[in-house]
Amino acid sequence: MLVEALTDYAVYMLDPNGNIVSWNAGAARFKGYTAEEIIGQHFSKFYTPEDRATNLPALALQTAERESRFESEGWRVRKDGTRFWAHVVIDPIRDANGNLLGYGKVTRDMSDHRATAEALRRSEQQFRLLVQGVSDYAIYMLDPEGRVTNWNLGAQRIKGYMPDEIVGQHFSKFYTEEDRARGEPALALATALKDGRFEKESWRIRKDGSRFWANVVIDPIRDPDGKLLGFAKVTRDMTERNETQKALEQAREAFFQSQKMEAIGQLTGGIAHDFNNLLMAVIGSLELLRKRVPDDPRALQLIGNAMQGAERGAALTQRMLAFARRQDLTAQPVHVPELVHGMNPLLQRSLGPQYAIETRFTCDLDLVLADPNQLELALLNLAVNARDAMEEGGTIIIGCSAETIGPGHPIGLAPGRYLRLFVTDTGEGMDAETLARATEPFFTTKGVGKGTGLGLSMVHGMAEQLSGRLRLQSQPGGGTTVEIWLPAAQPETTAAAKKVAEPPGQEPSATALNVLAVDDDGLVLMNTGAMLEDLGHKVFEANSGLRALEIFEREHIDLVITDQAMPNMTGLQLAEEIRARRPELPIILATGYAELPVGGMRFNKLDKPFFEHQLAKAITTAMSNR
Repeated sequence: MLVEALTDYAVYMLDPNGNIVSWNAGAARFKGYTAEEIIGQHFSKFYTPEDRATNLPALALQTAERESRFESEGWRVRKDGTRFWAHVVIDPIRDANGNLLGYGKVTRDMSDHRATAEALRRSEQQFRLLVQGVSDYAIYMLDPEGRVTNWNLGAQRIKGYMPDEIVGQHFSKFYTEEDRARGEPALALATALKDGRFEKESWRIRKDGSRFWANVVIDPIRDPDGKLLGFAKVTRDMTERNETQKALEQAREAFFQSQKMEAIGQLTGGIAHDFNNLLMAVIGSLELLRKRVPDDPRALQLIGNAMQGAERGAALTQRMLAFARRQDLTAQPVHVPELVHGMNPLLQRSLGPQYAIETRFTCDLDLVLADPNQLELALLNLAVNARDAMEEGGTIIIGCSAETIGPGHPIGLAPGRYLRLFVTDTGEGMDAETLARATEPFFTTKGVGKGTGLGLSMVHGMAEQLSGRLRLQSQPGGGTTVEIWLPAAQPETTAAAKKVAEPPGQEPSATALNVLAVDDDGLVLMNTGAMLEDLGHKVFEANSGLRALEIFEREHIDLVITDQAMPNMTGLQLAEEIRARRPELPIILATGYAELPVGGMRFNKLDKPFFEHQLAKAITTAMSNR
């Protein structure tokens, strides 16, 4: 009953040949066999193939018979094929005359015990390796008097001493002269003894004499009886942490600046979109009014002035949309002197009366491939930077020259012809360190609230995107010159760009059309309808997508012109609904943004604000593309 009740031990009997003749509950529990399955089988069944190959089962029985006992630990195999670590004892069983009757075998599953022992061994080994291998912390022991008794890799790296150079030396060697004079080392040990811990941050000295900012922790170490054995000392070089903290703060500031710029961009884009609608109403009304007023030179001059103002407003919205990244930035041939002269009034208003602008352009300059809006924004940024560098006023020089770059040129551009556009000031200049960081995003030398640090980085990005280069030349007190190197346009591109554009004129459709005009802005809808009627078309007006669908179902429509940004149903959604019913119907999407959502490229596009001749051209194009 005792043997059968044991469940933590496999207790069973073997005959002299090693066959199993009894089987208890413990054997069934952790070996997995029932008595019916295993009795009569050879006990070598529990051994691994490797042990059977070395004839270990037979050797175990021979040892037990010869020495009256066999004991070992090793891997054994369960019925399901899994292995477990076992402690095995085999005793020979003899009768009163000493004849061998068989063997008593006791097996215990030691897997958990072995795992625990192995974990403890690994833990102790890992702890030793940890202390010795840690390179970011100096971890070492002091005797009760403060002399160093061991030295890890981190201490060697941080403080610069090899173990044979420092073991046995007093730890006050790491303190500054001022701290030693104040008795700081002795005070640290006394505080650790009194309070059970000492911690402080202060300057420490390396072997080479350099200083570093350290966090120091000292703990007393005592034996179980409370006797002081020494001190455990942990030192960390906090210079890296402080630099990391500074970098984190800079990253956080950059993130906040990025969020602010994104918010400003969204606001600017929204304002520009709404302003486009207002300009649409102004431009359309002025165009129609100019056709209807009497031949009065004074009245025509006033209308012309108003039209010029509206056109300037349209150009301003394009710059705002470019800043908000809601405008396509496409490279095209640009004549830089013309662009600069066109910007001169804007630059002068932005800089103020105490700053003069001087231009220096050589003759026969190539056209360059650039985005004019982006290039204007870059020049404006550079001019404002030059102004801020000359607080008392001065002259800003804007010029450009043709350059030819050969192999190995220090600027690092591919060989070819380039245009060097430069902006020069006579301001305070920059030192080498500031100059090296000037193009980093969010780096600025201006006061809080006076600069985002994005100006030069935007110019740098534009130049790189156009296969050019931004170069800065500056020295303290000697002013700054910022150069933008841009590749010249290819001859065939230049020739095409220099063709004289045909003067804009009306391009009326060959026949009058039934046009469905859709816009949620009443002023824009009224002016669009008036332009269409002036072009000879019949107009059906709708102030929403749903209203447009009602009209579309009721009337015969030849063409649809719809605003894109509308509530409830966008112009693209309306266009998709109409195309599903009449796939061949021409549709024009009118928008203040340059980009269209996915799917919008399948429709004709008309930029807001538009003039009547642009509307006529868009209608002609749409009808010819049916």
